[in-house]
Amino acid sequence: MQFQNSKNGFLMLDQKMNNPKFTEALSEQWINYASNHSEPIPEILIELERETHQKILQPRMLSGPLQGRLLSLISHLINPVSIIEIGTYTGYATLCLAEGLQEKGIIHTIDSNEELVPIQQHFFNKSAFKCQIKRYLGAAVEVLPELSGPFDLAFIDADKVNYTIYFEMLLPKMKKGGLIISDNVLWSGKVIKKADPKDESTIALQHYNEKLKNDSRVKTVLLPFRDGLTLSWVC
Repeated sequence: MQFQNSKNGFLMLDQKMNNPKFTEALSEQWINYASNHSEPIPEILIELERETHQKILQPRMLSGPLQGRLLSLISHLINPVSIIEIGTYTGYATLCLAEGLQEKGIIHTIDSNEELVPIQQHFFNKSAFKCQIKRYLGAAVEVLPELSGPFDLAFIDADKVNYTIYFEMLLPKMKKGGLIISDNVLWSGKVIKKADPKDESTIALQHYNEKLKNDSRVKTVLLPFRDGLTLSWVC
């Protein structure tokens, strides 16, 4: 069997039947089981997820609870002094990543959407990490040159057409042995197929995935987790 991620479910490709069977119910069972046997989700994140779904357009862009626990675990393993996040959205992943910071550690998070500032600020101020989060409003390509680093951990979850640009801007600012995480690299399975010439995001991600695979400056593994998560260890 081969599997393709589709929203919260999977497309199971039966090699004998050659027909896709959508197994959303089974996928939900897997996700629920995994969530129920993972670290409990902090109450503030449950509240943030609920408010995002109630008040914000495209709540699907939110990092899911299980992915949030993975980001938290990775951050705890690294125990970073400095984190850089490109693409804050409502701040769910920001708070997850902040959980692993050292006592005096800082997470720098960048987003260009001014409309999201109130919900970000509300939950950041409400969290235990309000003094460790530095929020920047603006285009990442303009903000990044102002941040010197070095960073132990980076999370890229913004406009897909600029992933390669963000990666190249981040890499010189990363510590050796640091980790760059890139989200949505499977793009609902679109990267697997020949892209429409007008689909700039899919084409950009196809090039990005190929680039990371062949870049000798990092060691990369692409995880078929949720919408695709790439971990790139800086050599």
